[in-house]
Amino acid sequence: MPASMKKRKLMGEINVVPYIDVMLVLLIIFMVTAPLLTQGIEVDLPKANSEPIESVPDHEPLVLSVDAQGNLYINAGDDEDKPSSSQKIVTLVSTILERKPKTPVFVKADRAVPYGNVVGAMVLLQKAGVENIGFVTDPLDTYPVPE
Repeated sequence: MPASMKKRKLMGEINVVPYIDVMLVLLIIFMVTAPLLTQGIEVDLPKANSEPIESVPDHEPLVLSVDAQGNLYINAGDDEDKPSSSQKIVTLVSTILERKPKTPVFVKADRAVPYGNVVGAMVLLQKAGVENIGFVTDPLDTYPVPE
């Protein structure tokens, strides 16, 4: 009988080495991209006991950030990490809301910012046509504070 006609015995094992390689590559990709997914500008958020707002599918939220110096940043457009002017924010937000009216809008202000600056940011959003504004806060600490 020729060698090509010889029956092969079936192997009942799965070679898992390629799967481990793929998983390690995916792990490295997620480890590298995870820090890039944080949004916007570093601000020291106030703490509040509130319920999370439900996200709207297929609508990336707009976040207007106010840093400790009172500079305004918007997470849309070309220069997300540079301060934006009032007019640019109004124009950008109104354009986005015309395209996607259900886009959620949030204000993320540093706890050291005077209340007037936060109200000024909200007025800009109102001029742009925003009807509902959410505030981004840190959750309260759940551990009791010793007296």
